[in-house]
Amino acid sequence: MNRQNGAARPYDVVLFGATGFVGVLTAEYLASHAPDGCRWALAGRDRAKLERLRTRLTALDPRCADLPLLEADADDAGSLRALAESAHVVATTVGPYVWYGEKLVAACAEAGTDYTDLSGEPEFADRMFLEHDTRARETGSRIVHACGFDSVPHDLGAYFTVRQLPEDVPLRIDGFVRSNAVFSGGTFASALTAMGRGPQMLRAAKERRLHEPRLAGRRVRAPLGRPRFSAETGTWALPLPTLDAQIVARSARALARYGPDFRYRHYASVKHLPVALGGTAALGALLGAAQVPAARDWLLGRYEPGAGPDAERRRRSWFTVRFVGEGGGRRVFTEVSGGDPGYDETAKMLAESALCLALDELPATSGQVTTATAMGDALLERLRAAGLRFRVAAVR
Repeated sequence: MNRQNGAARPYDVVLFGATGFVGVLTAEYLASHAPDGCRWALAGRDRAKLERLRTRLTALDPRCADLPLLEADADDAGSLRALAESAHVVATTVGPYVWYGEKLVAACAEAGTDYTDLSGEPEFADRMFLEHDTRARETGSRIVHACGFDSVPHDLGAYFTVRQLPEDVPLRIDGFVRSNAVFSGGTFASALTAMGRGPQMLRAAKERRLHEPRLAGRRVRAPLGRPRFSAETGTWALPLPTLDAQIVARSARALARYGPDFRYRHYASVKHLPVALGGTAALGALLGAAQVPAARDWLLGRYEPGAGPDAERRRRSWFTVRFVGEGGGRRVFTEVSGGDPGYDETAKMLAESALCLALDELPATSGQVTTATAMGDALLERLRAAGLRFRVAAVR
């Protein structure tokens, strides 16, 4: 076991925000899949809710009857410091992270504790890099954002695709995302919050670029691309301005295996043109409404945080990310796919990321790092064993 910060800490993994919608799903996954000898605990601000969750988990595994419960509040730096100092890894579902996430990142960076979250918020990732990357590097803490559907399938999918291509040549990869899933109130709140913070997001991104080390002798790009018909997938490709492409680019910056000149583009894949046009119009309307505080507050009130699709709806949900990679005269088509992306699979990804950081032999990294950089092959194999599919569809 790679408990890198010493065996004195009582817990390998602590799940913070365990009683929220995705938190409960993650706790259930850990109850069913955490290996013998893994010491894990539930954390949140409401002990009564934690006790009810422990009772629910005990029905899955009687050993959960003794599962430790830790009280902590996202706004209480002292409780978060104690939480971070008790664990090797803290996994958190408490968002929107730009509002509720920084104090926990700060506590983990100071304590040398590994940290994972589900944030798809570019501003949050950039701000945490600026404020806490240096201290995390000093203490050995690994700060790993976006350990759910944002952005594990895309980051590890691009990593998997790169491995099918020649080394030391320019590489070009396009990712195409399809899904039939629905979202929860927490996801909607995070997305709408990010949309309404355009100026702050741009400022944080600009400041990060000023402070990030420049690449020497290599180039990495993640341009937005343009709407087009993709002959490779037979669908309409709409550029996705999400955190996913930024995460892929950060992995490419950190890993020389991505070649001397790497480019990644990220798209939503839509079969029918009217649906593509309607989706684009709806997204534009939502983006406009997010700029008006009254409209944004009204929209946030339509979806209750902590609620989400029921088990039957999640059972019918699926996702596919198809990658087209080119380099050195070789062209490969790969695919990452699974079930309900936003909740069942996201809970699986977060739990396996935390277990991977706590228990596996991994590269020596620290600071703000990506899933591909920090965990790479180990997490990819964990997720394959857990039911996600990574496959090579064709080589030309």
